[in-house]
Amino acid sequence: MINVNLRPGLKRKRAGSSLNFKGLADRFQGFGGSVKDPMLMAAGAAWVVAIGFLAVMWVSTQRELSALEPQLEQTRSEHSRFQTFLAQKHKQEVIRDSLLAQIGVIRSVDGDRYVWPHVMDEVTKALPAYTWLTGVFAEQAVPVAVATPTAAKAGAAAKADSVTPAPVEQVLKFRIEGRTVDIQAYTRFLRQLEASPWLHDVTAVSVNTVVEQERPVTAFVIRSSFAQADSAYVRTVSLSESVR
Repeated sequence: MINVNLRPGLKRKRAGSSLNFKGLADRFQGFGGSVKDPMLMAAGAAWVVAIGFLAVMWVSTQRELSALEPQLEQTRSEHSRFQTFLAQKHKQEVIRDSLLAQIGVIRSVDGDRYVWPHVMDEVTKALPAYTWLTGVFAEQAVPVAVATPTAAKAGAAAKADSVTPAPVEQVLKFRIEGRTVDIQAYTRFLRQLEASPWLHDVTAVSVNTVVEQERPVTAFVIRSSFAQADSAYVRTVSLSESVR
């Protein structure tokens, strides 16, 4: 199509050179008028609110994450430090268990070596005047579990890494036979045996009068048991001494 300008003094405006705001407003009004379903409008509003809520939550989450980064680094350093501490503790427990096992072996080998010297020493100290012995006889050895602090802790802590069994000690039971010319010396002998920290369960079995070398004497039989005394009653002596 050929267009002829009938007004040569006026310049023709080029079509589409400026925005037609009036037309846009008319279009929006037309769109609002065409959407008459309230559910559709509510759904659109809900989507807008949801997108805004997600944007706000994302911003707040990023802010909290950046605030928790220093705490995370501190927690990692503490975890590494505690891992090192637990490794050292486990190593020390292994060394402790090994030492306890060695001590148990030594006690089982060397535990009853000095039993009879202790028995004879305590009986000799308790023996009063005008009293003599005719024999000291072993009867039986009863195994008894010794209550040590390590065994008590291991028994109380059932969730411990390693449980150390309680050491077993042989309690020696023995019988003393003797004579005396004084019944008071016999009762004093009983009291002094009971006062010994190494002797327990001192019991008078029998007391009767017998004739020995044409003289009446009192024959007695006493039963007792030997057990390890408290550490307060144990004296230790060094094996070597410096001589000047």
